[in-house]
Amino acid sequence: MKRVVPGLLIAALWLILVLLGPIWLFCLVVVAAVLLAADEYTRMVDGRSPPLPERWAINLLLALPVVVVALFPRPVFLLPALLAAFFALTAYLLYRYRDLADPYGLFVRLVFGLVYIGLLGAHVVLLRFLPEGGPWLIIASAITAASDSGAYFVGRALGRRKLCANISPNKTVEGAAGGVVAGVVATLLFGWLLLPAVSWHFLVPAAIVLALVGIAGDLTESIIKRGTGSKDSGRCLAGHGGILDRADSLLFVTPSLYLLLVLPGWL
Repeated sequence: MKRVVPGLLIAALWLILVLLGPIWLFCLVVVAAVLLAADEYTRMVDGRSPPLPERWAINLLLALPVVVVALFPRPVFLLPALLAAFFALTAYLLYRYRDLADPYGLFVRLVFGLVYIGLLGAHVVLLRFLPEGGPWLIIASAITAASDSGAYFVGRALGRRKLCANISPNKTVEGAAGGVVAGVVATLLFGWLLLPAVSWHFLVPAAIVLALVGIAGDLTESIIKRGTGSKDSGRCLAGHGGILDRADSLLFVTPSLYLLLVLPGWL
């Protein structure tokens, strides 16, 4: 119950925010959540414990693409924001180089964080600003939640073969298959409720791809936690760890869904 009740509350608040809340409030909440996620990431990868203003300057750089697209919600602004943050991180590492035990290691980790949190996280905002973006974002969230739950319960009941034993020993092939099936069911249900005009011929293959992408996102955060010796990314969500622990799959799913929706119009 310690996990179920907070999980249901978070899901309900997210549903209300995306479908009923004003767009400015959505952007504000996402930017705040991404800044907290950036702080979780910085704490995991940077063992120096830098002064608070310096740490939050780094957090802001990692989150800069999200902040920019929240203010100017067009994909054309994403690359300039990404480059500006990259050059600022480079300048910071050049300035701090003499004080660092492993400057290249920290540089690589921060640049990865810029891509992982800033670039991928910006697509949560970009997806919301698409036509019918709210329903699509709920579908993306439903895929990740259903896939995670399906993988957990099927894996516990039927799991035999390890999926990636060196990364996440508890994940199984059978659990992953159950997660994909649950993701497809959730997609069809929410698609029928929110986007009845969208064909299941698109929803089913998209859901399979996105569920697999979400599993990759979950495993990616496991790599980060293993590499930094972290059990959870944070403790701000009661019983659910940190922001990154809950959003790891969504960070991979939203850019993938965004591309599935917009690429046909670009080609």
